[in-house]
Amino acid sequence: MKTYNIKLVALAICTSLLFVQCIDEDDNGNVIEQETCSDGIQNGDEEGVDCGGPDCEPCISGIDFTGTFVQEDVLGRPAVNTVFSGSGDVKDSFNTSVVSRRNDTILYPSNFQRTFEETLELYHDIYGDALGLELDYETNILGLDALDFTRLLANFDALQVAPNAPTTYFDGTNIFTGRTLGDDVIDISLTLMFGGTTGTRFDGNNGTPQLTTDGVDVGDRDLTLPFPYMEAPIAQ
Repeated sequence: MKTYNIKLVALAICTSLLFVQCIDEDDNGNVIEQETCSDGIQNGDEEGVDCGGPDCEPCISGIDFTGTFVQEDVLGRPAVNTVFSGSGDVKDSFNTSVVSRRNDTILYPSNFQRTFEETLELYHDIYGDALGLELDYETNILGLDALDFTRLLANFDALQVAPNAPTTYFDGTNIFTGRTLGDDVIDISLTLMFGGTTGTRFDGNNGTPQLTTDGVDVGDRDLTLPFPYMEAPIAQ
C-alpha cells in the first residue's frame, strides 16, 4: 500500500501554481501577482504596463508604448485638413489615411485632391459673388495651378526635413522644408491660395479684399525663450 506525504503534495501544487497566471476570482486580493512583462497589465514590481522593475524592459521616460494604437490625426500641416476637406466625413477619412499612400484611389476612393480642388475653387466663387465678379483660382507664386497645388496639399501633408536646405515653411525660395516657430504658416497658406502669381492678387489693395493674411503675427513673444515664449511676470 502506497503512502503519500500530504505536506509534500501540497507544496508541489503550490509551487506549480507560481508558473501559471492566477486570477483573483473573489477580488479579495489573495493572489500573489507575478510580473510577466507581456500580459498588458501593470503588476508585480512593474513601473508601467509591462515595463520597469527588476525583470522587465525599462519604461521610456515613464511613457508606456505597449498596446494597440489608432491614428487620430495627421496634423503635418493642420490647416490643410481644416480648410480644404469641406465635411466632417472627409476630415475623418483624411486623418486616418496613410500619407505615403493617399494618392491611391483604390485605397481612398473619395479622392482627397479632387475634393480639395473643388473647395479651393468654391472659395473663389464665394468671394467673386461678393464682388460681383467671376473669379477662378490663379496659378500661385510657386507656379502651381489648382490641380498641382491641391495634389501637393492632399498627397503630401507631412512636415519634411531637408538636411541640405534651411528649415522653413516658405522663405521665397525653399518650400515646405520644415517649420520654425517664427514661420507664419497661415499667411503663407493664404498667399498660396489667394495671392495669385505675384502673391498680391487679393491683398487688400486696389479695391480687393484682404485674403492673404489673418492679421495675426508673433506679437510680443520672444521665441528664443522657453514655452510659452514670454518674459516671466514681474512682481509688484
